[in-house]
Amino acid sequence: MVTFTRLFSTMVNAGLPIVQSLDILANQQTNAYFKRVLHEIRASVEMGSTFSDALSKYPSIFDELFVNLVRAGEVGGILDSIMMRLSTYIEKRAKLVGQVKGALTYPVIVFVIAIGVIIIMMTFVIPSFETMFANFGGGPEALPWITRAMLSLSKGFISWSWLIALVSIGIVVASANFYRNPQGRRMVHQGLLSLPVMGPTMQKVAVARFTRTLGTLLQSGVPILDALDICAKTAGNVIITEGVMNVRQAVSEGQNMAEPLAKSSVFPDMVCQMISVGEQTGALDQMLNKIADFYEEETDVAVAALTSSLEPIMMVGIGGIVGVVLVSMYLPIFSMAGNMGG
Repeated sequence: MVTFTRLFSTMVNAGLPIVQSLDILANQQTNAYFKRVLHEIRASVEMGSTFSDALSKYPSIFDELFVNLVRAGEVGGILDSIMMRLSTYIEKRAKLVGQVKGALTYPVIVFVIAIGVIIIMMTFVIPSFETMFANFGGGPEALPWITRAMLSLSKGFISWSWLIALVSIGIVVASANFYRNPQGRRMVHQGLLSLPVMGPTMQKVAVARFTRTLGTLLQSGVPILDALDICAKTAGNVIITEGVMNVRQAVSEGQNMAEPLAKSSVFPDMVCQMISVGEQTGALDQMLNKIADFYEEETDVAVAALTSSLEPIMMVGIGGIVGVVLVSMYLPIFSMAGNMGG
């Protein structure tokens, strides 16, 4: 999408017709599905459809923001400038999403590995130690309490593994159904924003995304009510969506943006004050882009801090689990070695 938008804006700016530009870009595509879509869009434009209407037939690729910006560019005769702004916006949005995914990928991978290690230890490692202790002739009462507890835990895990698997699947299915429910999704999104470490990071991401989207829309000539409606639909968080829709309602009644934004308790006071200054000076779009630049840099710092704080926590957690298992299994061996030496 970034490459397509950037190259398309360059071609239109150079004076190439839209149909020819689409034909060139479609033939250069390596993705078969996207190539077919571009050919179909070109065919629609050739038959008299506007470029924005042709794009709107593929909402899974070209979202409402993309289509509305293209439509504004067609009406204003500045399609090349609009496409250049779109490419910049998509690049910054992709970078922002990549940062968040990068911060979450590491703990998810470590968590999955930890679950795998625990299953292997409970299923194969600990039972082999139990066999070895039995071969030495010592009864279970001769083993330390922590060893007996670990052996019992391993036996229970193996015996009830089918039940554990069913309960795990049930939890996943129930969680998915809970998230599909609007009230459940709202609770999850509210909880994410309230988390001690991740919450402020998610808030910075939301502010950067909202201000960048709204600034790009207003700069491209999209009416403010339509722009706020698009921002609400692309917010990605129910709490942010509700706050933006409240702002839209207030603006439709003749109020400014800053006051209802402050009431939403999602946007920091500094953001509301800067938006208020932008409204008073008539440079709201420029102010929004400056806020977005600032919060994207803040997101860089927050994501780095989040990753650096999660790493030691995950390492200590996994090391503690493995350490407890090792101590519980090797304590009887040390006792046997001491008795043999005596």
